[in-house]
Amino acid sequence: MSKLNIGIILGSTRQGRLSPQVGEWVKSIADQRGDANYEIVDIADYKLPLLGEADATEQATAWNTKLASLDGFVFVVQEYNHSITASLKNAIDYAREAWNNKAAGIVSYGSVGGARAAEHLRGILGEVSVADVRVHPALSLFTDFEDAFSPNAKFNPAELHLVNLNGMLDQVIAWSGALKVLR
Repeated sequence: MSKLNIGIILGSTRQGRLSPQVGEWVKSIADQRGDANYEIVDIADYKLPLLGEADATEQATAWNTKLASLDGFVFVVQEYNHSITASLKNAIDYAREAWNNKAAGIVSYGSVGGARAAEHLRGILGEVSVADVRVHPALSLFTDFEDAFSPNAKFNPAELHLVNLNGMLDQVIAWSGALKVLR
């Protein structure tokens, strides 16, 4: 059986965002495992306008093609006003079948580890038939980032997050492989 393809989805598009640093950390740990093909998928690269406000056939086609090529996902989710970003919700809404019968893990961050955003995302993923796994690394802006609220913010995760990250990846791989037979 060939290796699964897992997309690490960066859930923010704003300037100065921290998700690329977190995504690179996830990918560096995941790549060391050798159990799947991991790639960063940055929703900012797809330039999706708000759903229904403009003709986005080209962007939507590219986005759906990318999602269809993946067997599972790891969402890097930051908490904004107790929820996910509008850009992530919009990107999810641009696809339907490309999400179906796949698994996802969530790595969140925020003042309370991004827990509220992760919980909102879980409900949304259920609606598009994505099975989210239980293990969830939750990163704190106060302890896992240096100068988190400045343009020079640096991600410096505590070692304890490796246990949860690897546990989450174990579940994403197991569930993605099991769900592949449904597609």
